[in-house]
Amino acid sequence: MNKPLLYSFLIALVGCSTIEKKSPGAFFAGEIVNPTSEYVVLFKDDIVVDSAKLNDENRFVIQLDTVVEGLYHFDHSPELQYVYLERGDSLMIRLNTEDFDESLIFSGRGEEINNFLVEFFLSTESEPAIVYSFSQLDPVDFSRKLDSIKAIKLNTLNELVTEVNLSTKAEDMAKASIDYNYYIYKEKYPFWNMRRTRKNTLPDLPDNFYDYRNKIDYNNENLSYHRYYYNYMKTHFNNLSYMGCYTKCEDAHYNIIKNKLHFNQHKLKLIDSLVTEKDLRDNLFRNVAIDYLINVHDTDENNRIFISDFHRRSGNNRHSAEIEAIYQGVNNLQPSNKLPNISVFNTDGTLVTLQEIAEKEKNTVFYFWSGTQRSNFENVLRRVAQLSKNRPEFTFIGINCNTDALRWQSLLSTNQLDTEKQFRTDDFENLKNALVIGGLNKGIITKNGLIVDGFADLYSSF
Repeated sequence: MNKPLLYSFLIALVGCSTIEKKSPGAFFAGEIVNPTSEYVVLFKDDIVVDSAKLNDENRFVIQLDTVVEGLYHFDHSPELQYVYLERGDSLMIRLNTEDFDESLIFSGRGEEINNFLVEFFLSTESEPAIVYSFSQLDPVDFSRKLDSIKAIKLNTLNELVTEVNLSTKAEDMAKASIDYNYYIYKEKYPFWNMRRTRKNTLPDLPDNFYDYRNKIDYNNENLSYHRYYYNYMKTHFNNLSYMGCYTKCEDAHYNIIKNKLHFNQHKLKLIDSLVTEKDLRDNLFRNVAIDYLINVHDTDENNRIFISDFHRRSGNNRHSAEIEAIYQGVNNLQPSNKLPNISVFNTDGTLVTLQEIAEKEKNTVFYFWSGTQRSNFENVLRRVAQLSKNRPEFTFIGINCNTDALRWQSLLSTNQLDTEKQFRTDDFENLKNALVIGGLNKGIITKNGLIVDGFADLYSSF
């Protein structure tokens, strides 16, 4: 079927409300305004299902002959968002990348559940600050406030269910979004309260405070890649690990803060004992390992102990190669080492190693930015300009990530950046693992070509 005919058929199918859901497959199509990539890629969990290239009108069509009903996500680099697909769905989307989530609209068969999920996601973006402001309340009053917020969202869902014939699976998915988002706040409350009240002890919780935990399914395959379910699991295991240490260790709060190895080993043990669903188990183990290796900056010996425990408990984790690469990266970034053997492009398109760049200057700070993340780009530029003025003894070298060469050159010209101090990579995964980049605030400080601080932060290290 040629593309114009396919579009015509799809539009007719979307507009026909009398056709029953008999097809085993689904259509997913739409228009991307101000595209940042040539493709839209559809994933089920973390597996690519299909992809489509945008045509001259920035439209795409993905046709699935069969569909496994459930939660998917589509990627238009560097952004992504969820889409819920069922048999017979014919979904159209329209979005503007300059306001990706806020502009996303679904239409066609299956629009109701998808628009609900998007609206719910948007409604939760500013919610943590509001809930945090309630956390100085006692546990009973905090729970009442939280129950009120949850009730509003459940009422909205109930109205949708009354008006639209949602499938049981779709309704369950929507309800899980509400429930697990609510559960996250309950898990965080004791720590937020301790911070807000400036006490060194956790609040006394009523016996029924965590009653919802009796409903938790640690092995729900349908929710393994659901953002609120997964985020809840991460928060929950942090809580369980902390509480386990808090009740058993003398001077507990300070020991837990200080002994990150013990705390993270405790998390590994809990995940090992409670989670059997393969994808969720692997992803939770990965989360603990990355958080520890990238953020803790522990001793070489403690890192070795942790990675040994990780491999012992996580078995054939499909993220093992990535974790091992990050572990090696941490070792390679220790003070007095040379930089890893990583090459980047200069503005002439010539490859040059980071070590060669570092050896040209006495004191160098490598920083990282992305042209596809506007706020990061603008913030980093401002910070580097400030640091260059206040710390003239350093030469600041920018490494661009996730931006194609033409757009990179355009950004350098538009922002009048010194091309002698700007480089880019076309292999961000390798760079990220080798340099242990957990966020784009990271910096690497060198002196005379040797590492001084491989885990500096542009905002807190100067």
